[in-house]
Amino acid sequence: MPDLAPPDLASLRTEIDRIDDALHDLLMRRADLVAHMAASRVKQGGPTFRPGREAVILRRLLERNRGALARPAVVRFWREIIASSLAQQGGFSVATQGEAGVESPLARLARAHFGLLTPLRLHPTPTRVLASLASGEAAVAVLPAPQEGERPEAAWWTQMESPRLHIVAALPFLAPLEAARDGGREKAPPQAFAISPLAPDATGRDRSLLRFEPLPEHSRARILSLLNTAGLAPRWLLRRESPTPMALAEIEGFLAEGDPRLGALPFPRLQILGAYAEPEPEE
Repeated sequence: MPDLAPPDLASLRTEIDRIDDALHDLLMRRADLVAHMAASRVKQGGPTFRPGREAVILRRLLERNRGALARPAVVRFWREIIASSLAQQGGFSVATQGEAGVESPLARLARAHFGLLTPLRLHPTPTRVLASLASGEAAVAVLPAPQEGERPEAAWWTQMESPRLHIVAALPFLAPLEAARDGGREKAPPQAFAISPLAPDATGRDRSLLRFEPLPEHSRARILSLLNTAGLAPRWLLRRESPTPMALAEIEGFLAEGDPRLGALPFPRLQILGAYAEPEPEE
């Protein structure tokens, strides 16, 4: 049988235009549904920002993604759709660290996650960023992931008011894969965290951040042993010695107040700073 002639360029463009119209119709319908939900939330007092729900949406779409559409394109497209839905519901802005007129990597990361049109409020220090969130000037704060050996003024996690504020998301949601020591590839750690007055939602695949004050006699090895014995094996652990000894551990799973494993730890002050959806692999 003779080969079928390939469609001409004009026919392909016509088909793309038809698909664009269908997509636009669906997006307008989606916006109408968001407006209806927003009105219901106003009556019921429910939150508009649901990072756990956002993560579940993106995971479902990535799971069903097939063909030539790249995973980063899926996430970028739906992050903008989610951002437009938040904007519809009013008063959503993001505070982060930076200087006016300077597009820092942290600001770019915040814009990529919360949408190009979401108002971004820049402040010179982490303390000012958290103050902007606590005062209600911003709905969400984005700050860089804690690092070992960081300067005291950069260690925002030691200043964060808990349980008034919570870590609710890790950025970026789509994590690049990096070479591991054993020759395999692992997801890169988060570059930043999103903080909100809202409590985090469990998504089924989560990580939690635990802040505590170790006793003077607690070495790093001893802290790791205590966490492992309690069934809270940390993925990573940071420790600061001054001005007050304090440690931060990332724990697999969603930790909630009242978890019996927390009661087995001998630390005098222990707080769950929040939880976030485990990032998805970029590839």
